[in-house]
Amino acid sequence: MSVNQQAHTGPPYGQPQPGYQGYQQPAYGGQPLPGVPQSQYGAYNGPMPGYQQPVPPQGSLRAPPTSGAPPPASGASLPSGHLAYSQFGHGDVQNGIPASAAPIQRSPASQPFLPGSAPTPVSQTSTFQQYGHPPASVQQLSNHMAGMTIGSTTASAPPPAGLGYGPPTSVPPVSGSFSATGSGLYTPYTASQGPPPTSVSQGLPLAQPPFPGQPISTQRLPTQVPGFAPPPSSTGIGLSSYPPTTGAPRPPTMPGPPLPGQILAGPPASQPNHVSSPPPPSTMSGPHPGPPMSGLPGPPPPTHPPQPGYQMQQNGSFGQVRGPQPNYGGAYPGTPNYGSQPGPPPPPKRLDPDSIPSPQLNELPPQQKPRHRIDPDAIPSPIQVIEDDRSNRGSEPFVTGVRGQVPPLVTTNFLVKDQGNASPRYIRCTSYNIPCTSDMAKQSQVPLAAVIKPLATLPPEESLPYLVDHGESGPVRCNRCKAYMCPFMQFIEGGRRFQCCFCSCVTEVPPHYFQHLDHTGKRVDFYDRPELSLGSYEFLATVDYCKNNKFPSPPAFIFMIDVSYNAMKSGLVRLICEELKSLLDYLPREGNMEESAIRVGFVTYNKVLHFYNVKSSLAQPQMMVVSDVADMFVPLLDGFLVNVNESRTVIASLLDQIPEMFADTRETETVFAPVIQAGLEALKAAECAGKLFIFHTSLPIAEAPGKLKNRDDKKLVNTDKEKTLFQPQTSFYNNLAKDCVAQGCCVDLFLFPNQYLDVATLGVVTYQTGGSIYKYAYFQLETDQDRFLNDLRRDVQKEVGFDAVMRVRTSTGIRATDFFGAFYMSNTTDVEMAGLDCDKTITVEFKHDDKLSEDSGALLQCALLYTSCAGQRRLRIHNLSLNCCTQLADLYRNCETDTLINYLAKYAYRGVLSSPVKTVRDALINQCAQILACYRKNCASPSSAGQLILPECMKLLPVYLNCVLKSDVLQPGPEVTTDDRAYIRQLVTSMDVAETNVFFYPRLLPLTKADVDSDSLPAAIRNSEERLSKGDIYLLENGLNIFVWVGVNVQQGLIQNLFGVSSFSQISNALSTLPVLENPFSKKVRSIIDMLQVQRSRYMKLIIVKQEDKLEMLFKHFLVEDKSLSGGASYVDFLCHMHKEIRQLLS
Repeated sequence: MSVNQQAHTGPPYGQPQPGYQGYQQPAYGGQPLPGVPQSQYGAYNGPMPGYQQPVPPQGSLRAPPTSGAPPPASGASLPSGHLAYSQFGHGDVQNGIPASAAPIQRSPASQPFLPGSAPTPVSQTSTFQQYGHPPASVQQLSNHMAGMTIGSTTASAPPPAGLGYGPPTSVPPVSGSFSATGSGLYTPYTASQGPPPTSVSQGLPLAQPPFPGQPISTQRLPTQVPGFAPPPSSTGIGLSSYPPTTGAPRPPTMPGPPLPGQILAGPPASQPNHVSSPPPPSTMSGPHPGPPMSGLPGPPPPTHPPQPGYQMQQNGSFGQVRGPQPNYGGAYPGTPNYGSQPGPPPPPKRLDPDSIPSPQLNELPPQQKPRHRIDPDAIPSPIQVIEDDRSNRGSEPFVTGVRGQVPPLVTTNFLVKDQGNASPRYIRCTSYNIPCTSDMAKQSQVPLAAVIKPLATLPPEESLPYLVDHGESGPVRCNRCKAYMCPFMQFIEGGRRFQCCFCSCVTEVPPHYFQHLDHTGKRVDFYDRPELSLGSYEFLATVDYCKNNKFPSPPAFIFMIDVSYNAMKSGLVRLICEELKSLLDYLPREGNMEESAIRVGFVTYNKVLHFYNVKSSLAQPQMMVVSDVADMFVPLLDGFLVNVNESRTVIASLLDQIPEMFADTRETETVFAPVIQAGLEALKAAECAGKLFIFHTSLPIAEAPGKLKNRDDKKLVNTDKEKTLFQPQTSFYNNLAKDCVAQGCCVDLFLFPNQYLDVATLGVVTYQTGGSIYKYAYFQLETDQDRFLNDLRRDVQKEVGFDAVMRVRTSTGIRATDFFGAFYMSNTTDVEMAGLDCDKTITVEFKHDDKLSEDSGALLQCALLYTSCAGQRRLRIHNLSLNCCTQLADLYRNCETDTLINYLAKYAYRGVLSSPVKTVRDALINQCAQILACYRKNCASPSSAGQLILPECMKLLPVYLNCVLKSDVLQPGPEVTTDDRAYIRQLVTSMDVAETNVFFYPRLLPLTKADVDSDSLPAAIRNSEERLSKGDIYLLENGLNIFVWVGVNVQQGLIQNLFGVSSFSQISNALSTLPVLENPFSKKVRSIIDMLQVQRSRYMKLIIVKQEDKLEMLFKHFLVEDKSLSGGASYVDFLCHMHKEIRQLLS
């Protein structure tokens, strides 16, 4: 995408506006100063003729610290009358041809040089807790810095052999030079303003400063302005703590104190709303860089040293434009180069508002010059946001007593205390403050949705929902809307009646439920009743809530195994039978039960079906064959579904015999629909709900109902007919699914395809019954058995509710209008699931049908009726109260981007069933552009269109949205199969927020940086190839796979410790688990992998990737901030594209 076409909208990219002559403007006016020529900026990247430097304020220069020591934290802020400026130069992000080569005169006074004033060393902690308003001088500073692009600095001496930067990196990029941002750093904002926007000026024209007197509504920045030197010690930017941003090789350097002359920029002393963040400093490449300005035209370097913070600029600000130099590495992406070692992730930086500078022209290889580059470190970092949230919200429990509280992010580990609203583990919303009117909701385009996980697993330290038994009368409900008793119901008339919080209807309190009220109007038994004091609880359902008005029998599990040639040959059948022998002892059971109440049955099949009688009284199992697959029936009633303990010996005998019985089979064809029909009939006959576990290998082409043909056609991709690839071939399976749901027959499908299998059709029943699909393409025993067995164990053991119906009620003003997930709906309100497990979510979208009021807010109640694994009928209730707002700023301040992305992905993935993929992608981009444009127009402080301003809590929307757009469903590469796309589409549709978060933006951990003595994970880094170093080993996980990437220069000792081989070339790609070696590094890496596996609902496949190996292409597909091979944009390019879209909407 070319982003160079904006000449007509204003000055070219990255250039300050004409109003900013020199730094010297008095206050906010932007009037040119006398003596400064109007046309002072050249074209892109030109030198600045007539660029006058202000004289530094007296008394603000610092004494040089002793070499390597942190600079003193001189918080001396400037007297407010003085001019303030940043420690970065002004002009080095202009790109293009210089307008004039006239050397710029520097006034000697402006460049005092302090030897040794390097930024603080690594050892400091990053604590950015800064509250309160900035002092006046900082406000002043903001005025002057408002239009400045902060440039990077060049080292003004060749890097000596020992720079103090920890691991062998050379001058690290200035990724810390954005406003520091712990979560305590937001500027207080007025009610009418939005949350502090993160604004990125994409290299587009810089913004005008805020108007006089206007509060600066962006992130809060550290308020010290210590003589513009690198950061005060309180910011704690360690030198080597940023991954380099250019892929250039760096000369190796050894630890040692920073040297004089090596001036690195730290965070700007205080950034106002519209200051650009600096690009990375030029990185040196080549063995001996030589003096930085050697042989350059233009003025010689001054004999007096420059003032820290006014380092010599790299291109054109204090000298002429230079072509690529030996001292400066080429920029990313060029050729992948892992020459530098990234350190831990950048310390907190909140994208500074409003201006993203572009890297210097001379950092770009010649062929890239016309393209405009934005420093990737200057744009919002998911890693940073996640880290900030962890440090700010991970330590305190999240107490749910307050209406409309935004919970911590899903990536933060926190404890929940239920005090009246459901835990975010059960319900997360896209916004916790919803517009009062539908007009406002339409204007903002923010979808109002809740992602509900009714049976979510809680950590051991949180208590499960209490089970309330009201006896034969059942739960107390509103007479009119049938909402269940909850903490928001209002008791009146001394407690004799209650007013419904959903529909306002008044209902008599049943005599047995009566209780007096205290002086505040609360019932005196308020704390004794979960339904009055908690957000989540369960009721025991009465017989009225059961099918045919009789209590259900315990559910059954039926294992249905494909015994065709493919399944036998791969060793799959033997593996399943061996595993089931032990697994049947772990069937789910109620908390205090000795054994599970679930009964089991067994079927094998190829072109015909084989049923087994495993009655406990038999000495040997009996097989019955049904070959009339067109009219399916179950040939036996008694002895098919049995109790595991009673029939243990017969079952063991059967599982031993199955692999032998079919060992010599030549039958390659299979049936599929009759298998499901058989299971359904068996459950009907037993009058119970249950689950079918089907293990299937090939496209069902045998003559039978539901027979399929191979319709795979890659030529349909990117055409209007592409949607047919996601739709089922036949409606047969939809009808079958409907019958299964009516009986409570849930289908879990384990697929082992060696070729096209038509997941889009085979998955229909699984999907509509609330089941799960697992897919193991090209299954091989040695590499895939671990993953398959772990998935099977978890699938059999996990908590499941059967025969489930869910309804979401809302208070007057909004209603649930749309639902996404694995379920069936026969009407517009009831979500029906034959089975619902602890990993499945249902996403519900709400629309206005009336006005809401700020006082009363909005309420949701999710009620799930289900049969437990012991056959008990229960109701699980989750309540949530949200705020309502009349100001858009309040909406934007209370959104949750992860949940928004979860909803948008599901919305888009459903869209591909009915619309061309391109239409779906465009609609997504358009909706997000509208969301951000509405914020920009109504909530952000006025500034030029050249800035991209993002709401604080949505600043990751562009990067995450781009990941959704680049996903295999919406933009497949040539290697992605049609089955893969259908599989991912179904998987994502019932994922929770934590799963979509890591699926779309994978977690990338530098294993070589892991501390072998602690339990913690190493700090994650951003998903980009330029963050990888050849000398390190990284782990990337996305919930389905774990990649371990090994750089070509990894030390031999590490390879020996992790893989047990002596060199890089001996590492095998075929490993599916790491060898168990007795050394700290091996133990640490294996414990990290185990820790990640436990967090995910599926067992992730381990893939070893060696750098420059054929598998590396697959690995790079997950480096989502980079361009993808399938044509997906890089994060930087997409941000520019979003900005263009927003500007079009605003104009």
